[in-house]
Amino acid sequence: MIAGVLFLFAYLLGSISFAVVASWLFKLPDPRSYGSRNPGATNVLRSGKKVAAVVTLLGDAGKGWAAVEVAKYMENVYGLGADAVAGAALAVFLGHLFPVFLAFKGGKGVATSAGILLGLNFWLGIFTILTWIIVALVSRISSLSALLSALLAPLYACFLLDKGVLTITVSTISVLLIIRHRSNITNLITGTEAKIGKGS
Repeated sequence: MIAGVLFLFAYLLGSISFAVVASWLFKLPDPRSYGSRNPGATNVLRSGKKVAAVVTLLGDAGKGWAAVEVAKYMENVYGLGADAVAGAALAVFLGHLFPVFLAFKGGKGVATSAGILLGLNFWLGIFTILTWIIVALVSRISSLSALLSALLAPLYACFLLDKGVLTITVSTISVLLIIRHRSNITNLITGTEAKIGKGS
């Protein structure tokens, strides 16, 4: 019962789209109406309002981190075990991908997954984020940075987490993130993928 409430909370938290919230706050067009039409920080950046993109990034990452931290607290208080933390991590990520508040059409999960990884293990999050930053500085392509980070995150998890349910969860999140980027993979292959801050 307690675990079920935790998972529902995490999913609903994940369903809050900070791209839509930030766009509303800064009186910007709905991020689903321009650029890549993805409700995420990179697309909000295409509006030209950097502050809105930062709010989106911090909000989406923050909800992933918060869901894991709440799960870890409840794990300690109620003795739920690592399965509860793993379930909450996956639930908040699925909430972002398939938000009930946006007719189940959400973002690609890059910022939210970063927040989740930081919550699971600080260094796991840092190494994954650094991977994104390094690739982004070299390529200037957000999707390529996300894809390479997703590929390496499970490897980092193998060294930094117990090789159990949490590592499996990180791997699952990485696979889902890669699947959500399938159109970007096509664009990367054809050389038509937009660079950071540019139109789609």
